[in-house]
Amino acid sequence: MLQTVTTEDDPTDATVTMPVTVRDLLPQDLPACTWSGSATHLRHVERELARAASGEVDYLAVCTPVDLPVAIGGIDYEVAEEAGTLWQLAVLPALQSCGLGTLLVRAAEQRIRHRGLRRAELAVEEDNPRARALYERLGYVAHGRKPEAWDEEGPDGSIRRHETMCVLMRKGL
Repeated sequence: MLQTVTTEDDPTDATVTMPVTVRDLLPQDLPACTWSGSATHLRHVERELARAASGEVDYLAVCTPVDLPVAIGGIDYEVAEEAGTLWQLAVLPALQSCGLGTLLVRAAEQRIRHRGLRRAELAVEEDNPRARALYERLGYVAHGRKPEAWDEEGPDGSIRRHETMCVLMRKGL
């Protein structure tokens, strides 16, 4: 369930509860996922969906009752031995802090367990304390650091290399 909590002081505020479902992300969902990244990013997600067809990864979507993705993320089973590695987790910005990220991570952990694996791993950018706090609340523990880099598309369509330092985290399932 998605719940947006607002103050009671303002009569125009309201609490909205809406059911959501978690399913596999599909290629036809990508046009509705522009909030998750640039066209370059979505092309990368599309390539990862091809890997999902071969069982190397799972790519999940948390969807509204009209079947629109509002949170997406992948699990790669090829990165770490005997673990599923969560990556590319994203929540529609307007719906962040509503529990969708928690739901997405828990669904990913369930997929990992169903494969008989007992560990989930992820990397979070050091300059993303909000995401790291979520992962820590969900039981993930830092165990190292690693530099990461990927191509990023600018507003003008130019491609630049994004380099960052990530905290490596893991959780026993």
